[in-house]
Amino acid sequence: MDDVKVRQVGNGVVFSAKVVPGSSRTAVSGLLDGMVKIKVSAPAEKGKANKCMVDFLAKKLDVRRSDVSIISGRGSPIKEVEVLGISAEMLCERLGLEK
Repeated sequence: MDDVKVRQVGNGVVFSAKVVPGSSRTAVSGLLDGMVKIKVSAPAEKGKANKCMVDFLAKKLDVRRSDVSIISGRGSPIKEVEVLGISAEMLCERLGLEK
């Protein structure tokens, strides 16, 4: 498995995510070309999948929902996500990924 590509920025991290909407449950399902692959139970309509992913990441990473933001790719399955208040090591550890 390849490593997740995470950039440390200010007091947080930025990483790429491949979001797969309409799954039976919301979960991290590994890595895909250096991106975190996240299956979400919400459909890809009216921002529901984005909201589901942000809520899931905030809970999984133990940060406030306002600390997780999609900085690019809101209408695409491939997104750049910024999470404030954690390090790259913490991100990988809490999502169960190798760094």
